[in-house]
Amino acid sequence: MEKRVSEKIRNTKETKIKVKIDLDGSGKSNICTGIGFFDHMLDLFAFHSKCDLQVKADGDLNVCDHHTIEDIGITLGLAVKEALSDKVGINRYGTFHVPMDETLAFASLDISNRPYLVFDCDFKREKVGEMSTEMTEEFFRSFAFNAGITLHLKVLYGSNDHHKIEALFKAFGHAFKEAKHVNEENGLPSTKGTLNL
Repeated sequence: MEKRVSEKIRNTKETKIKVKIDLDGSGKSNICTGIGFFDHMLDLFAFHSKCDLQVKADGDLNVCDHHTIEDIGITLGLAVKEALSDKVGINRYGTFHVPMDETLAFASLDISNRPYLVFDCDFKREKVGEMSTEMTEEFFRSFAFNAGITLHLKVLYGSNDHHKIEALFKAFGHAFKEAKHVNEENGLPSTKGTLNL
């Protein structure tokens, strides 16, 4: 099987982002975004998806965290899309529930080249650490639309915003692990004959 690896660079006046991902790694990560809690979330995604992930970001955090987190979502999405290549053999679909103390989160996704996000979670706090809670949805939207993935995320119940966000990232990682997995019996998992159009 060809290596499913991609490296993407995105430079604007607001951010400088470099992402490298190996879809068939072991869950190792090296993340430096300048936003500690977000670094932790990307570490969790890498670990639970069993992708090797490197992210280096230099953003205008003196303004706020919006541009940095959104642009990482864009760049990571583009890297994932390239690494998936023709998608032959992938499971395509992945669904997972993650409990974290009082919280239960759910992620379901389709690697379909039909980008969409359904995000169902309310937060009570403005920030967790230095990460704005509203940027959780923005990250997943920019990722899904640039990766070409249909992504549904929901917190079924919970009260602690830290737990909600962490459970969402873990569920997302596990669902992606399931969907990206290659089984030769799958062939190209689409009656259209392509997952790139």
